[in-house]
Amino acid sequence: MSTWETFKKGFDGWEDSTAKVLERVLKSPSFVGPSGSAISAYMRAKAKSEAAKTQLWGDVGVATKLDQERTLHLLHRLESKMLDLEERMEVLVQKLDASEARLAAHAPREGASPVPAAAPKRTKK
Repeated sequence: MSTWETFKKGFDGWEDSTAKVLERVLKSPSFVGPSGSAISAYMRAKAKSEAAKTQLWGDVGVATKLDQERTLHLLHRLESKMLDLEERMEVLVQKLDASEARLAAHAPREGASPVPAAAPKRTKK
């Protein structure tokens, strides 16, 4: 038997026995109960800490994460409205250009009177 095979066999035995012991410990109520309580206490403390930090930064006048998210949302809405207005404006400019072109086609030539000439007056004989 080679050195590698001996090592591999020993490692596999150690891994199996360790996995069995660890699985028993992790499933035991005496470990799970206190662990869950510790995690819950940690999460409550973390939430209070985050709230205190947010309050502190708000009191100092620095924008909080929530303030920044609200501002970003408003900026996105404004950008969207602005793009919509630009598109509407382009359509209106195209319509205006078309109307001006139609008017130019029917406009009198330069130097011509815009009002038709009146018929000469008749004189009585």
